[in-house]
Amino acid sequence: MMEPWQLGIDLGGTKIEAILLSHTGEVIWQRRVSTPQGQYGATVATMAALVKEGVGHARGSISHVGIGIPGAVSAMTGRIKNANSTCLIGQDLAADVEAQIGMPVRLANDANCFALSEASDGTAANAASVFGVILGTGCGGGLVINGQVVTGANAIAGEWGHNPMPWLTQADQVDAGPCYCAQAHCIETYLSGPGFSRWASARMNQSVTPPLLVELADGGDEQAAFCLELYADRLARALACVINVLDPDSIVLGGGLSQMAFLYQRVPELWDRYVFSDQVVTRLRPPKWGDASGVRGAAWL
Repeated sequence: MMEPWQLGIDLGGTKIEAILLSHTGEVIWQRRVSTPQGQYGATVATMAALVKEGVGHARGSISHVGIGIPGAVSAMTGRIKNANSTCLIGQDLAADVEAQIGMPVRLANDANCFALSEASDGTAANAASVFGVILGTGCGGGLVINGQVVTGANAIAGEWGHNPMPWLTQADQVDAGPCYCAQAHCIETYLSGPGFSRWASARMNQSVTPPLLVELADGGDEQAAFCLELYADRLARALACVINVLDPDSIVLGGGLSQMAFLYQRVPELWDRYVFSDQVVTRLRPPKWGDASGVRGAAWL
């Protein structure tokens, strides 16, 4: 009898990544391609092609495919809701992918996949409570308690990105931008990659990305350094609310913006003033598996 192997897909706003793990967790095959943005049919076809390619590398049985998505599955309709990749909303993604690959699909929020990966054998292994944060195209969150993902009664546990930015400042009012959910001052509009680039570009009077801001600040650009400090303070405020409600042992950052190394020292320095405690022992950690954490978690679904 062949040992079961795991095949997972991380569906992101800009990239789709697939991974094949052996029964021991060894990476056998891995591939990343660009997401056909705004094109639902092409997105399904791309994932199906990746699955078929991955299956071709397997030397063990594959019973199903796990897919991490930037949204949630509605318990009422079985269709996608709350997705920052808005072409997914209202779609029966699992059924559409299953129809093309001929095997069962298990869907989970991408932040839940990320948190599960890092809580299982990543940087927060053995922590009793872990909050996983995705700072990428969107701003998602996932919660793992005693090794189990908490999805919640409405399948929205950890969705901190669509709460309003706390301790709103005049600078926050200036930098406010629209959110697809139609609410005002959502955390995601300030801390996601597109959100950060939007308001930082306006302040810099030029088009900038987070990596460029870091480069400019390292070169002595005071306005770029100010934008990075403002981002760190906003992240500290948003995470302080998470700590005040959940009080997790560890918070792990994922997504492209988690690569800004200064955050791991500066944010804990800042969140002390916002957390309702005389000390804060919650650890802010980078992901052990880097940007592969989400796809690893999807494979273990």
